Amino acid sequence: MTRHSDKIAVIGAGVIGAGWAARALAHGLEVIAWDIAANWQTGLRDAVENAWPALIRLGLYPGASLERLHFASSLEEACAKAGHVQECAPERLDLKRELFAEIDAVTAPHVVIASSTSGLLPSEFQVNCQNPERVVVGHPFNPVYLLPLVEVLGGRRTSEASIDHAIAFYTRLGMHPLRVRKEVAGFLSDRLQEALWREILHLVNDDVATTEELDAAIIYGPGLRWAFMGTCLSYHLAGGDQGMATFLQQFGPALKLPWTKLQAPELSPELIDKITAGTQQQAAGRSVKELEQLRDNCLIAIMQALRHYQAGAGRVLAGHEARLDNCLGAEQDSETSGF
Repeated sequence: MTRHSDKIAVIGAGVIGAGWAARALAHGLEVIAWDIAANWQTGLRDAVENAWPALIRLGLYPGASLERLHFASSLEEACAKAGHVQECAPERLDLKRELFAEIDAVTAPHVVIASSTSGLLPSEFQVNCQNPERVVVGHPFNPVYLLPLVEVLGGRRTSEASIDHAIAFYTRLGMHPLRVRKEVAGFLSDRLQEALWREILHLVNDDVATTEELDAAIIYGPGLRWAFMGTCLSYHLAGGDQGMATFLQQFGPALKLPWTKLQAPELSPELIDKITAGTQQQAAGRSVKELEQLRDNCLIAIMQALRHYQAGAGRVLAGHEARLDNCLGAEQDSETSGF
């Protein structure tokens, strides 16, 4: 019989919900999903099946199977026996407040309820829950089934035990839980990405560069460094033998120059057309599913290369493979002992 701790309820079956489902299934868990959208079951199964080849390449845990994906007919059915609930509904505070109160009412009191929100604060949507201490944020990154980062934080009424439990659960799923110590809108990673995105919008809006040129400015330069060192440590190296102190002395004055515009430009119809046309040209007739496959293959190759150096996501991948080997070895021992 499947233990409750091996069951995850995924509430909301869009891109993020499908990513959570795929990752959990690959780690041998049972997934019970629920949504209110039309034909959500077909969309979810298609998305999980599209992700499965990449997960096979990374290695499947004992019990991993697409057959362990189940579709609930109600929220109560999805949450009734879940050992973890992952909410993936649209980014509307009113909706999350109502939804979390409903999830809280039909989920066992000891079970952590996590939101995949990319910026809403848990203190604001745990207010109507009878058990607010078990409400956390577990913010992942797309594709959830490959990227290991998940930002974890609680609200004013969240217990430390719930945060610890969530971190342990995400670690079990082969992720890198990053504890966000203070509630701040947008958390950490999205605030950084948002600053870059606003600058991209200005440069396209002002006809300085195309979307393809701006992506190239990341792909062939800082993006490669970011995969294993991030921004701060990269700049530490840029300061030479004296490190960050020298870097700040040399380049600090440039911060006074008008190089960036943090306030976003108006999303006029013209700017929307420029951005859309640019990315369509970059897609070059390839479907989103085809581009997802390309993205997945590239991400796996980068993580496997970093694994050799125990750097960045490569270190997380090495941990995943070690746990996988232990699980497969234990399963083989169990089967052998049965003879």
